[in-house]
Amino acid sequence: MKPPHFLSAYLRQSRELLQTNDESRAMALAVGGDFDAVGALEFCLLRQCGLTPEHRIVDVGCGSGRLAKQLSGYLQPGDNYLGVDVVPELLGYARRICGRSDWSFREVRGTAIPAPDVSADFVAFFSVFTHLQHEETYRYLREAARVLKPEGKIVFSFLEFRIPAHWFIFENSVKDERTEKVLNQFIDRDMIREFCSHLGLRISEMHDGHVPHIALDRTIRWDDGRCMTGLGNLGQSVCVLEQNDA
Repeated sequence: MKPPHFLSAYLRQSRELLQTNDESRAMALAVGGDFDAVGALEFCLLRQCGLTPEHRIVDVGCGSGRLAKQLSGYLQPGDNYLGVDVVPELLGYARRICGRSDWSFREVRGTAIPAPDVSADFVAFFSVFTHLQHEETYRYLREAARVLKPEGKIVFSFLEFRIPAHWFIFENSVKDERTEKVLNQFIDRDMIREFCSHLGLRISEMHDGHVPHIALDRTIRWDDGRCMTGLGNLGQSVCVLEQNDA
């Protein structure tokens, strides 16, 4: 089977960053920068969606651990976190900074989630569908529905043309004519609804990326000096899915 397109792009990007930066900076840049700020926002969002210390979460595209680091002092001891990614260097770094020997970090090569059926309270895809072909997104959602518990939630971020603040990402993609590059993919809300109808899922929340909607438990400080207090937003839009019969 031919490897997915994103595999070679991410492997190449991460290794180039490691060659030109110290490890911590390379690991932050590999997931888009603002390592602590974005990780904290993701953590606050999941808590707002109902994540508790005893829950089990699957973190797809966990990267270098920006969300995992935030969860490491929150989730109770036990095998309650699974982080998966395609880049072994990122997984190794995430494992080290979390210091949770009870957690699992798994390298994957496709869109299968290495978890049993009905085993996860949360499945998170932060900045994952933004870099996949639509067919790959559908396969991942199908896998998430398989591993999700009846009352569980799927949380993902996405880019959409209806948000003016996302347009610059598309413009930069138009300018970049390299044949091998990390894909920036946009998703239409009609597509999300159609995917859900075929997968037995329903949309419980949808949030515009530029509108503050995440209740913050701290001040979020971005690398450029900006601060968020009270309510925050990821920049990317956010969708929360549940099982249809939940």
